[in-house]
Amino acid sequence: MTRFWHLVTRDLRLALRQGSDATIAVMFFVLCVVLFPFGVGPEPNILARIAAGVIWVAALLASLLSLERLFQTDHEDGSLELMALSGLPLELVVLAKTVAHWLVTGLPLLVAAPLLAVLLNMDRGGFGALLLTLALGTPALSLIGGIGAALTLGARRGGVLISLLILPLYIPVLIFGAGAIDAAITGLSPRPHLLILAALLAGALPLAPVASAAALRQALE
Repeated sequence: MTRFWHLVTRDLRLALRQGSDATIAVMFFVLCVVLFPFGVGPEPNILARIAAGVIWVAALLASLLSLERLFQTDHEDGSLELMALSGLPLELVVLAKTVAHWLVTGLPLLVAAPLLAVLLNMDRGGFGALLLTLALGTPALSLIGGIGAALTLGARRGGVLISLLILPLYIPVLIFGAGAIDAAITGLSPRPHLLILAALLAGALPLAPVASAAALRQALE
């Protein structure tokens, strides 16, 4: 586990040193949400109705931006081969890099979401559900996205391929994430949606690193 956390901190240091991935993801998230009132009009009732879906779609798209670089940089400089030979199971290497990816891209989205919810006139009753759904959903997005990043490693236009492969798998997270917020706003219990999101995360946590590691082994051969 010491080597696992060393790998997490290494990726965090590299990401913070470069700063581009986190900044681009957050700026895209903010700009995408901010543009919606210009497109649909400033009517508060309309904005409040679409707020949950807008925030979740923007978060989903923002999480895609840096997935191509999840393994690509380490693959190009040879670090990925060294990690595979280090004695640490490749599944744990994948999980460590996914944790670092979420801390750099998913966590800032979680912090920025309440401010954007205020901008979209979201009912205060949905704020708690918004934070809970993002806390459960964005790690699942990173885990599932890691599979696409591993499958497209070394491919030309990998970003486009990742989107085609991963977006259909993101749909359940999007549906239940936005559904939980809408349920909370309308006075219904968001618990069923949150439980399904938690189940998706619980399923992705052990399965996604295994699938990603298998794809990486194929790419490294």
